[in-house]
Amino acid sequence: MAGLALALSWLTVLPVRTGTPSPATAAAAIRWAPVVGALLGAAAGALLWGLVAVGVPAAVAAVLTVGALALGTRGMHLDGLADTADGLGCYGPPERALAVMRDGSAGPFAVVTLIVTVGAQAGALAALPPGPAMPAAAALACAAGRASFAWACRRGVPVARPGGLGARVAGTQPWWVAPAWWLALAAAGFPGLGWRAALAVAVGAAGVALLSHHTARRFGGVTGDVLGAGSELATTAALVVLATG
Repeated sequence: MAGLALALSWLTVLPVRTGTPSPATAAAAIRWAPVVGALLGAAAGALLWGLVAVGVPAAVAAVLTVGALALGTRGMHLDGLADTADGLGCYGPPERALAVMRDGSAGPFAVVTLIVTVGAQAGALAALPPGPAMPAAAALACAAGRASFAWACRRGVPVARPGGLGARVAGTQPWWVAPAWWLALAAAGFPGLGWRAALAVAVGAAGVALLSHHTARRFGGVTGDVLGAGSELATTAALVVLATG
């Protein structure tokens, strides 16, 4: 359970005290991340359902829900997405891209990527049918997004730079951990969400695989920012698929 506690500490605003984690605990936290994602998603989906039920327009309720998710994660994944977008958008060798990512300021690639991502998430949430499908869809999407951590941290992918979260968890996961989670989530989502659960997870997983391949080549490995970017990419893709049709 130390891994779950650390995952809650790393990935949420909950005041969970863990101390200095061992390498084994840090690796376990990555494997527990989808559970934390499911909890966050279910809470966000319940908020969305409640807001719509009391008469808040679906579009407004969806924007508030995306904001609540950002607050619940300290905006960490969105920050990673923004930094990754700026790193991928610049010219030069990997060292130049990593320097841009460390800078902390948001460039045009970051701004546009955040607008598109947050807008797509809110639009997809607003399109979900009111009812139990809202928390179910949000939980599935957020869990699938956090399962991407295990893929980005699979063995054979080096760390791009020393220090930070990426250096703690890079190369700690067997290759099958993320696919196992994605298969389990697709199966768990089928009773309530039907075949779209499997498609949503598959589309998100494909996007993460492409992103991980490209960032490993562009940056020379994985960083903590890439973990956040993969999570937001998979979450957004899954929500869009679940809201379509």
